[in-house]
Amino acid sequence: MLLLLLSIIVLHVAVLVLLFVSTIVSQWIVGNGHATDLWQNCSTSSSGNVHHCFSSSPNEWLQSVQATMILSIIFSVLSLFLFFCQLFTLTKGGRFYITGIFQILAESNSSQMYSYWD
Repeated sequence: MLLLLLSIIVLHVAVLVLLFVSTIVSQWIVGNGHATDLWQNCSTSSSGNVHHCFSSSPNEWLQSVQATMILSIIFSVLSLFLFFCQLFTLTKGGRFYITGIFQILAESNSSQMYSYWD
């Protein structure tokens, strides 16, 4: 049972790390002289120096992707917090329904974000 709880904690932390990295990483699309990410578009020289950075375009789909990424992080953090709270307050044999609901909300936000890229 202890191994199961440890694996769930590792899974929660791995999901949070992956969400933070995918939201913060600065180069999602790299092309000829430019790099684009979720938050800004940058033009670069051949040596890799950044010349000009502009905020990403105000497209509605991009703003919805930004919002769902932030919501996924919020729901994942809440899920991990609730998991620890329920771990110490539930009686033996209790179910982690609230934690599961928040984890499902975080995953559903992430899957909606990926459907915008198709």
